[in-house]
Amino acid sequence: MFLIIIGILILVATMIALKDNPALAKFRSVGRIVGFLFILLGIITSSVKQIDPGEVGIKILFGNIQQDVLGSGLHFVNPLLEIKKMDVKTQNYTMTGVNDEGSQSADDAIRVLTSDGLEVTIDLTVLYRLIGADAPRLLRETGDDYRDKIVRPITRTKIRDNAVYYQAVDLFGSKRDVFQQRIYKSIEEDFKKRGLMLEQLLVRNITLPNSVKASIESKINAEQDAKKMEFVLLKEKQEAERKRVEAQGIADYQRIINTGLTDQQLQYEQIKAMKELALSTNAKVIVMGKGNTPIIIDGKQ
Repeated sequence: MFLIIIGILILVATMIALKDNPALAKFRSVGRIVGFLFILLGIITSSVKQIDPGEVGIKILFGNIQQDVLGSGLHFVNPLLEIKKMDVKTQNYTMTGVNDEGSQSADDAIRVLTSDGLEVTIDLTVLYRLIGADAPRLLRETGDDYRDKIVRPITRTKIRDNAVYYQAVDLFGSKRDVFQQRIYKSIEEDFKKRGLMLEQLLVRNITLPNSVKASIESKINAEQDAKKMEFVLLKEKQEAERKRVEAQGIADYQRIINTGLTDQQLQYEQIKAMKELALSTNAKVIVMGKGNTPIIIDGKQ
């Protein structure tokens, strides 16, 4: 467009400046040629538009935003059109209390009140992208600064609205995934109405009050102590069972021995032992007493 305007100015200046000066009349044709060349070059450059990958082009004619969009590639358009490029790739917006880590340089964490009246701090990352077909409507209704006008306020508001249905301990523990899914659905609906697609909602961290942290730690320690005591009791019970089985085995052995051995059997075993002793090369003295049991004296000096 700029070259077209320059070409028109050259034609006008040539016609005015050379109109009343016959001496410069020979330059009139040169001025016209230069002017037409600028206009032609301007038309060509204004008619050819390149849209890069991950972008869409929005046509604007004298402030009027047209509904159809240009995809990535090379396009020939009306030279009077202004093409506004908008990014349709995945973008992220992080709200955190860690300085220089989020989209804001200062503390940007979300502080919410739970159903039990406690304040919980949530760090969050939103992954979203612009819906290409809805880009003209978004530009017309919101502008190109939709991150600050839509993404940030809607996300923070929906998280605060949904956190009141949960207790602080539940957000930190068993119901964290349920809470994340609930706020995802709520934010997704509002984003679609505005021409944005919510891809993922990442709850990075949930910080509880110190009093709640202390209560959770005490509960965890108590549960661990209880599990440890259960293990000790189970071990003692197993040891008692082992001793009972061992005692029962000894009792059964003694009962079998007492009922199976007779006087004749004992006398026979005694004779066998004496015979083995007599056959031994060691010196020994056997003294037979009046009783059934002999006295054996070693004869080695």
